[in-house]
Amino acid sequence: MKIAAFNVENLFDRPKAFNLEDHAKGAEITDAVAEINVLINKEEYSAADKARMLALIKLLKLTSPNPPFVIFRKIRGAFWKQPKSGPLEIVAHGRADWVGWVELKTEPNNAVAVMNTGRVIKEVGADILAVIEAEDRVALKQFSEQVLLKLGGAPYDEIMLVDGNDDRGIDVGLMVTNGYSVGLMRSHIADMLPNGERVYSRDCPEYQVITPNGESIWILPNHFKSKFGGNDQNSVDKRAAQALRTAEIYERLRAEHHDKIVVLGDLNDTPDSAPLQRLLDQTDLREITDHPNFSPGQFEGTGTYGLGNKTNKIDYLLLSPALFDRVKAAGLFRKGAWPGSRPKRWDVFPELEKEIHAASDHHLIWVEISE
Repeated sequence: MKIAAFNVENLFDRPKAFNLEDHAKGAEITDAVAEINVLINKEEYSAADKARMLALIKLLKLTSPNPPFVIFRKIRGAFWKQPKSGPLEIVAHGRADWVGWVELKTEPNNAVAVMNTGRVIKEVGADILAVIEAEDRVALKQFSEQVLLKLGGAPYDEIMLVDGNDDRGIDVGLMVTNGYSVGLMRSHIADMLPNGERVYSRDCPEYQVITPNGESIWILPNHFKSKFGGNDQNSVDKRAAQALRTAEIYERLRAEHHDKIVVLGDLNDTPDSAPLQRLLDQTDLREITDHPNFSPGQFEGTGTYGLGNKTNKIDYLLLSPALFDRVKAAGLFRKGAWPGSRPKRWDVFPELEKEIHAASDHHLIWVEISE
């Protein structure tokens, strides 16, 4: 049984702001979109709300004929008024006065990068694959049926993805094949924090995967709050809350007498970080890089992002003790990741000639478990 997790950073389309060379500028734009949509959804707009929305409208260039990174959707009602003389005004008093929102513009991923993503997935050949940052289930299905097939691979038999809380099309999904099937499913998109915010930036779905010999393996794909654009206290607190809730879900499954559980995906923080300790140190989950059969491949670093340095360890494959004891082999698959210019840290696909051709900035993490 081979299990893997891979942050594909979108399969076909990606928000334009994500592709800016100036990552700080991209983060400013995505943060602004998230903030203005929160303000838009308020029942009543205070003077402070309106002042802040005007600042965000200016930053996002919403009043221009063709904003570079966003789309302003107005379905009915009036949100703002632009007098012939004088500044822009917010005329809506609250959510009930109009229907509309702001969304990020997307652009197609590099075609070579899309095919290299397929090459990674085909060559690894996981029976159970958690996919991070997929647009939606339709995109995953099309990718499986078209890209993998074009590369000479076989499409996955079952593909599941529940749209999460992130409106940018970066969800977590699951693909299974070779006689494995999905049984029960449970979403946690509605789990709430005491302050009224949702716990998960995306979701922490629970998937019961039934193996060909009838075993039940519980798979919990995850994508915690990113540090992209900064690591302020809110980001730290959010990841800590997500780690806590994921640990609670895991412990509930254990209390229900399930002993074969996998928590995997992009946790967006390093193993020694304070936010992750509730999950990494205060449960009996074991991280695959700690197993004696783990091999990082040509490059000795255990990092799963960028150039693979130790400080870039942000993707995880955590196993319950019953599965950890059955590990035959494990490692990082790096052939689809950019290896640096000089010297190259690992071998790559011949088609990966430029950094833009990389399947992802993340390296796929995998484990093989005895039946």
